[in-house]
Amino acid sequence: MPSALLRILSPLSTPTLVAKAAEIDLGLAEHMPFPFLALVGQTEMRIALLLAVINPNVGGVLLIGPRGTGKTTAVRSLSDLLPEVEVSACEEGCLPEDYERGGEGAVCPSCAAKLKHGEPITRWTAVRMIELPLNARLEDVVGGINERVALQQQRVRLERGILARADQNILYVDEVNLLDDAIVDAILDAAAAGSYTVRRGPMVGTYRSRFVLIGSMNPEEGNLRPQLMDRFGLRVVVRGLMTREERLEIYRRVSAYRANPRAFLRQWAAATAEARAEIEQARALLKEVTLSEQALDLGLELVRVLDIDSHRAEFTLFEAARAHAAADGRLQADVRDVQAVAALALRQRRSEFMVRYSQQQQAEDEEIRRQAQAILQARQDGRRK
Repeated sequence: MPSALLRILSPLSTPTLVAKAAEIDLGLAEHMPFPFLALVGQTEMRIALLLAVINPNVGGVLLIGPRGTGKTTAVRSLSDLLPEVEVSACEEGCLPEDYERGGEGAVCPSCAAKLKHGEPITRWTAVRMIELPLNARLEDVVGGINERVALQQQRVRLERGILARADQNILYVDEVNLLDDAIVDAILDAAAAGSYTVRRGPMVGTYRSRFVLIGSMNPEEGNLRPQLMDRFGLRVVVRGLMTREERLEIYRRVSAYRANPRAFLRQWAAATAEARAEIEQARALLKEVTLSEQALDLGLELVRVLDIDSHRAEFTLFEAARAHAAADGRLQADVRDVQAVAALALRQRRSEFMVRYSQQQQAEDEEIRRQAQAILQARQDGRRK
């Protein structure tokens, strides 16, 4: 039997009709995202997002589709399903591991004093969803000189950027294809390395950036460069739902949510709590999940026959398969898991240009070898005469 997590998202599951809430809406401005489990259909998109949460090693998710298909709603809905993580309680981002590795000089004076007295410098908190605004500057993203401190206190201090604040959280970049290339490069490099370095004159700061990256884009507004597209682990092509029943169910749920968000969330609270527990169990189980030889063989053969050059392909494929098995409560990922995630991990990785380029190069190489052989043969024939 599949785990509750996979059963909940099964395309065969029956939508739950939600009656319009009759309670009074107090109009309080609270953070109340639409429930992830109340989303109708879009099973592939939701599975991809959950796999990335369960196993950040899949390399994030890129959602590709037209406006109004629920991409941003789905990403923001993840916040209620995210587990707790241990994070720094310090503005400078100090962690006990920094102190253990580098001594007092590796942490700020305040944290060094706390650690000497046996006081904690970390706290447990829910994983947060951090959205990158489209008007963000490169300095906002990577960090730079704190201008307020420089003016008020007459001292120069490096300020952590959005990437450092996203450490152990989820970074969501809507309309990633419209961002400046330098910012996209910085985000993808930091996500791949898990850390990055900022240099401002004589000042240098290195920050952790271990986050799950989720991007979304409308291809009608422009594409990502191929080298940037390759840096996203899973890709989902999102289309609008076309059946009468599904579209009517979307209307009913959105209407109920807008009428009274708090009451609507309460109706989905039990299912949300169950899914959150399933995700936490899957994350804990993931460390023990291995791949069967048949799964490895299938994945590697798929990459070969599809003529995919990037070595990120099989890494993403196998890490997503492990996450899929963990979500199903199994300690070994098999061919079923590879098949389930293959399209997510491998679509759009095959470059027709590179295939043609390689074929042309092979033809040219063959011509060079043929001409060289012809020259040698002509010289041998000349010496015989």
